[in-house]
Amino acid sequence: MKGLLIIMFLFTVTLFFLLVLQRFSPKKELTETRINRYLGSGTEEEKTNIQEPKKFQRAMQLRFAKQTVKKYLAKKDKTSQIETLLSQAGVPLKPEEYVMFKWISIALGAGILNLFVGNLIVIPLGAYIGSVIPKMILKKRQRARLKKFNDALPEMISTIVGALRAGFSFPQALKSVAEESSSPMKEEMELVLKEMQYGVTIEESLNKLKERMPSEDLNLMVQAILIQRQVGGNLATVLDQIANTIRERIKIHGQIKTLTAQGRMSGMVVALLPVILGGFLLVIEPNYMSVMFSNPIGLLLLGVGAVSCLIGFVFITKITAIEV
Repeated sequence: MKGLLIIMFLFTVTLFFLLVLQRFSPKKELTETRINRYLGSGTEEEKTNIQEPKKFQRAMQLRFAKQTVKKYLAKKDKTSQIETLLSQAGVPLKPEEYVMFKWISIALGAGILNLFVGNLIVIPLGAYIGSVIPKMILKKRQRARLKKFNDALPEMISTIVGALRAGFSFPQALKSVAEESSSPMKEEMELVLKEMQYGVTIEESLNKLKERMPSEDLNLMVQAILIQRQVGGNLATVLDQIANTIRERIKIHGQIKTLTAQGRMSGMVVALLPVILGGFLLVIEPNYMSVMFSNPIGLLLLGVGAVSCLIGFVFITKITAIEV
């Protein structure tokens, strides 16, 4: 019976998420319908659908909720921080939309953990897990996007060097990079070019790029470009040396990753083995493990075990993390 309730709950949550995503991502047909409405060229059926009071009321409620969250963020002064995080992760969401998804995740985390355990004591823990999950997803996307950017950086610098030696200006070299590169390099270079077209200086555009992509290799390139614009010199030669340095660093990173693979695997075993073993015992002998979730001492021991596993994982990660 509990399994059926969990399945129904997850199904309802999925439908709710789909509804929210549909409301946050207006489709092309909806945009065309609104244009036709103002131009007076829409069909009677489209005009009737737009003027349906229920749809209009839902849209107004969603807009009011977003405005409320926006005012809350303005009071807390967290908008710029969330915008930077979303930009670095490449997620096309507004800060207020991200906060709304975070609130939904908190409610889901508390509800799901309460359904599994059946004890109101775990609701704060479930809420905390739900609040951490969206940020963890963003951090993971940010790391993956930054890695792709760093991997493409040497080729990007080589393209700029070739364009400069061919007689192109620096903005023209960036344009050639935007045309030849893939995401996320293409998106970032197009954004830099747009800012320069709107009157932003090259220095400011590159500094903004450095904020969006917190990469040490990019910082090295940007500093070289800014110094060259102040004191002069052969920019193509400097960037060529920087590209070679970045390639060697990437090569050393790969070697270190290979050498520390065993230590990182040990950290994963330390963190996951107790969880997997507890899951097997819960399936094989439910009465034996159910005491851990119903008795306060059992919950305390689970908390101590989780903290111990986390500490061991963090220590092993710190040992195997070698900076180059």
